[in-house]
Amino acid sequence: MTWCVYLTHPEVVIDPDVPVPDWGLSATGRERAALGAQLPFASDIRRIVSSGEKKAIETAEIFGAAHGLHHFVFNSLHENDRSATGFLPPAEFETVADQFFADPYQSVRSWERAIDAQSRIVTGVRAALKPIREAEPVLFTGHGGVGTLLMCHLMNADITRDHDQKRAGSWFRFEKSWLVDQLGQNLAWTEL
Repeated sequence: MTWCVYLTHPEVVIDPDVPVPDWGLSATGRERAALGAQLPFASDIRRIVSSGEKKAIETAEIFGAAHGLHHFVFNSLHENDRSATGFLPPAEFETVADQFFADPYQSVRSWERAIDAQSRIVTGVRAALKPIREAEPVLFTGHGGVGTLLMCHLMNADITRDHDQKRAGSWFRFEKSWLVDQLGQNLAWTEL
């Protein structure tokens, strides 16, 4: 069986004048991403797949440099599309994110619907895994929102923010087969 790890990018440099997908890791984020390369499973990873957003790519690059691995970019693994609102101040963002998870079939402020983002991330992870040999462990570097949606799918659980990470730069491990049989049980985020 192929096991995988989904790792979210750690802290970023927040700049309201820069599109969110172009935000890079902060100094703290880089330090914490380097911790990911030291996790007990890290030396077993054979492939790295990242979203096309700068912060996820930088996370993949830091992990890959520590283990001599290159990463592959799958643009469909991006965070939920929030381009309609762009940057939101933290308190407002949290309110809208709560609404995003609370009603997955409705678009909140023209954001991508949670159910659509979930379908996209699950389909994207499946596509990324298709050419990879069954026994090769894979690291995905991505984003907390869609990572939570992926986790909900793997557990065959309703979409809810109850499964959201508490801090950026967290990870969970899953089996490739859970993408189909949804037999993931009690998955939870672990902080770097």
